[in-house]
Amino acid sequence: MSDIAPVLEHLDKSIDKSLERLFSLLAIPSISTDPAYAAECRKAAEWLADDLRSIGFDASVRETAGHPMVVGHHDGEGPHVLFYGHYDVQPVDPLALWESDPFAPAVKEVEPGRKIITGRGTSDDKGQLMTFVEACRAYKAVHGRLPCRVTVLFEGEEESGSPSLIPFLEKHAAELKADFALVCDTSMWDRETPAICIGLRGLVGEEVTVRAADRDLHSGFFGGLAANPIHILAKALADLHDEEGRVTIPGFYDGVEETPAEVLKSWEALNCTAESMLGPIGLSVPAGEKGRSPLELVWARPTAEVNGISGGYTGQGFKTVIASEASAKVSFRLVHKQDPDKIRAAFRDFVRARVPSDCSVTFAPHGGSPAIQLRHDSPFVRQAQDALTKEWGKPAVAIAMGGSIPIVGSFQNLLGMESLLVGFGLADDRIHSPNEKYELSSFHKGQRSWARILTALARG
Repeated sequence: MSDIAPVLEHLDKSIDKSLERLFSLLAIPSISTDPAYAAECRKAAEWLADDLRSIGFDASVRETAGHPMVVGHHDGEGPHVLFYGHYDVQPVDPLALWESDPFAPAVKEVEPGRKIITGRGTSDDKGQLMTFVEACRAYKAVHGRLPCRVTVLFEGEEESGSPSLIPFLEKHAAELKADFALVCDTSMWDRETPAICIGLRGLVGEEVTVRAADRDLHSGFFGGLAANPIHILAKALADLHDEEGRVTIPGFYDGVEETPAEVLKSWEALNCTAESMLGPIGLSVPAGEKGRSPLELVWARPTAEVNGISGGYTGQGFKTVIASEASAKVSFRLVHKQDPDKIRAAFRDFVRARVPSDCSVTFAPHGGSPAIQLRHDSPFVRQAQDALTKEWGKPAVAIAMGGSIPIVGSFQNLLGMESLLVGFGLADDRIHSPNEKYELSSFHKGQRSWARILTALARG
């Protein structure tokens, strides 16, 4: 503990300075999906490179076909770790629902003894990535070195599909390869219980457009005679599930395994119920497959969800038309050994079979990645669990996640690295929504946690 104790003390004394740095980064509206903010994305990348250089990293902004990457290297003894985070953020619409300026971060006390950091990117992912940077900064200030050899990779397109990531990893594989990767884009189990994620669902996204007549039609002249693409598409989407909540696409469950009984038992010990998960969002009745526990549904079962649908007149008032086309965005969360390419092809065949011969349908892909299962018994997972338990005073739990982090699969497939997924977000952080926040305790103890983890990894 002689190495870590003064580092933790330094972090405690420097929390105000670390907040100032975080606020400077949060104030940059680095919205990657909107071309109007391209200059702001570059500004955020340059800010991070400058900050890394200030603590001794050999850091630079690297060009891509889209927004730039930030890469930094710092020598050290012991294992070589690659830390990944992203500096881009989601759009803030609808702006009217924000209680304060999304790019004017602040600390707000929401109840006695509990404070939050407000603003876009606080939890996803600027606040998270800065916990690691601050841990490195404290180590350098106290000991003049880092306990491990560290490479940092900050991406600027995570919120817009990461189009430049795979080419960048392939081009710089030799430079970026490390013993394993550290990813801080996940969550705790609850406000007091740290967690390590060992499972992620995969993802397939599809946009489907059904076209019928060559123009919008008067529903009085053509209603009952002409094909209505909204009806056609709605019927196809409704057919995706049966009455038991199972997905009806042929072959959809190929590669889906039953969750082992011992795993289900460990999840039951977390005392998570439909009421505890759905109640805070105003719901009470579980959807999805019947006879499955809430955690099994979101951690270990595949899904088909309609994320958006459009067609016809949707403005104020009323317009009696039969639309010429209708579109929907559909996503599939994958588990175990489901093949993203096969799921995509099966979905397209499923829809085509429901489109009349005088109508047409087109598809546009939006990403695809398989599910990821990490080894829960790997040495660095155990070391991280011990370090987190010491910091938080409660045993760190091993969890899965219903979401997808494609970079983890890319690290595995392209760089031959497993990942350690440790994050300090919470389910109520409102990421991707108005009024995003990050617990001040997550930011502070996240820094301390990474300092402990780096120390534990260095000692082996």
